[in-house]
Amino acid sequence: MDFDQLFYFQIVAKHQSLTKASEELNLSQPALSRSILRLEEEIGVPLLERKSRGVVLNQYGRVFLSHANQVLSEMKEAKLTIHDMVDPHRGTISLAFIQTLGSSFVPDLISEFQKEFPNIQFQLSQNISSEILKEIHTANIDIGFCSPQEPHDDMCSIPVLREELFLIVPAAHRLAGTEQVNLSEVADDPFILFKPQTALHDLIENLCNEAGFLPRKVFEGYEERTVSDLVGANFGVAIVPYIPNLDESKISMIRLQSPKCFRVIQLVWRLNGYMSPAVTNFKEFVERRAFRV
Repeated sequence: MDFDQLFYFQIVAKHQSLTKASEELNLSQPALSRSILRLEEEIGVPLLERKSRGVVLNQYGRVFLSHANQVLSEMKEAKLTIHDMVDPHRGTISLAFIQTLGSSFVPDLISEFQKEFPNIQFQLSQNISSEILKEIHTANIDIGFCSPQEPHDDMCSIPVLREELFLIVPAAHRLAGTEQVNLSEVADDPFILFKPQTALHDLIENLCNEAGFLPRKVFEGYEERTVSDLVGANFGVAIVPYIPNLDESKISMIRLQSPKCFRVIQLVWRLNGYMSPAVTNFKEFVERRAFRV
């Protein structure tokens, strides 16, 4: 059974005439009759009652027609949906991004993009870098903003943002209120770090090693807000990207002078995966923006 057979049957049922159906389909009547007979043989019952002046659906034909109509309608909708997906001015982009980009970077970027492409929609998700890379690898998302620490053979990326990292300390800490410090000045402090699955974990450990010490871990978290809340509760100090609206009565944010602390945010996509015109437009839009490192 194929979709042509379903469509032919639908047209025959509409006209209740093989002659009129063959004329609409621009198909010979014998070829149309053979197609209907093959369909009936596959179903296992006759679907039409042959009359002197045409054909009518029997009880089996009426049931089959309702399902054939549904299948053909679903296929039409699927074609339209896919057409929208590959239309450069329509479609949906599945985009994932790390948490710190959700407050302004991603919303502002999408807002500007949709001024040019108002009919392109986004499916958004937030996650850590390692999970975003997995989602891109398995084609569950089209594209992602994250900070991979190692190159991946099956992915491409471009740097789009250099994000500064800051030292945060409790409000009662000896360094609170200082404009900038060297990272080595907190070598003996307890550290609230990020989980090993996160890109920040390795980056912060490398920065501490560069400053000449191994951080003394008291807790590991996934989210910047969790880490900052624990700093505010005097559990220790931490290195984080800029977090807006920190409670200055509990936390002091300090710029790090040495070593220079930042991470590079990249736009990442599959190397050999299909990229719809909508996704291509978004990638090129991001490349043109002034967010380069």
